[in-house]
Amino acid sequence: MLNSTPKSRFAGILLVLGILLIAANLRATFTGIAPVLEQIINHFGLSASLAGFLTTLPLIAFAVVSPMAATLAKKQGLERTLFVALLFILAGVAARVINTSAMLFVGTAIIGVGIAIANVLLPSLIKRDFPAKVALMTSAYVLTMGVVSGGFSTLVFPLSQLSGLGWQLALGSSALITLASIIVWMSQLSKHTKPVSIAQHTDTSKSVWRYLLAWQITLLLGLNSFLNYIIITWLPSILTETGHSATQAGAYHGAFQIATALPGLILIPLLAKLKDQSALSFILAMLSALSALGLLYMPSFAFVWTLMLGFCSGACFILGLSFISLRTDDSQQAASLSGMSQSVGYLLAAIGPMLAGALHTTTGSWSAPLWLCAIAGVLCALCGLGSGKNTTLAKSAN
Repeated sequence: MLNSTPKSRFAGILLVLGILLIAANLRATFTGIAPVLEQIINHFGLSASLAGFLTTLPLIAFAVVSPMAATLAKKQGLERTLFVALLFILAGVAARVINTSAMLFVGTAIIGVGIAIANVLLPSLIKRDFPAKVALMTSAYVLTMGVVSGGFSTLVFPLSQLSGLGWQLALGSSALITLASIIVWMSQLSKHTKPVSIAQHTDTSKSVWRYLLAWQITLLLGLNSFLNYIIITWLPSILTETGHSATQAGAYHGAFQIATALPGLILIPLLAKLKDQSALSFILAMLSALSALGLLYMPSFAFVWTLMLGFCSGACFILGLSFISLRTDDSQQAASLSGMSQSVGYLLAAIGPMLAGALHTTTGSWSAPLWLCAIAGVLCALCGLGSGKNTTLAKSAN
């Protein structure tokens, strides 16, 4: 049952389809750069530092823009603000087709702005319209995000090799997904509804930044993203240094991304049965820490550690997003917590790969970066113990 709109089965289907299509835009448009990054470097003559900045630019945009999304939704409504987010993504994808390095960076930043807005507001929309199916809808859109990004990453390099297409049009092909999303989401624009405050008797006007529970959820997502983006960025280098071939390293890297999408299939029935997710959050994050050390001390089992890392980090991401809805008292508060958690989370995600790279340069080994991942996993597990408790922000303050 939906909390408010839509009023018909067809309208409900359109809403769910629209949510999943928006989710399809939230990772592929920037992770798709990695397979053609060497082509981009050669085409524009970019330095290694500029190429690295290109991959972290969307994460910086996420951190800067995320806190503003909830305020924008209060003024314009969730539906229209999400529509604006899609327009930003489409504009950014189009800008990257223009054959200048400046437009490559500008387009990537614009994509980051659009993704940041949608990242923040989707949990709020789910909180409002699917209050009894938060775990189901969150798992579904995270699964969609992972499958589409993995599929696009697999296809973008072969597309770039087709006669005369090149990396620019290959990356630009993601606009087809965005256009489809815009068309479907237009059916929601007449609603112009805002995040709803339904718990006026509680102190939901209090800033979410002042709740310990909000910080536990924020750091659960942030530390998990910190670990995840270090692995996404440096896994091939870690594997080749421990004796794996470049082909193996590339295959394992792809397997890692696919593994991050798989928890959506398992957590849907599990979360429906668990009111308290503390133990689950703790175990998954600790397994992430163990897997990072496994890559360091037992590299012959790298494929196992890679799959476990992908699965556990993907599961923690789903749990964290679910907590944004499950631990808040209304959709307005959910939007504010989403902005807080994603701002801090993506700031940590942007710092992670750079810090790991600096540690490797300084020490000449991947030991320190992998121990950094393990420490992040342990801290994430401790935050999971608090954020997994069956409560809400208002109740937790009593």
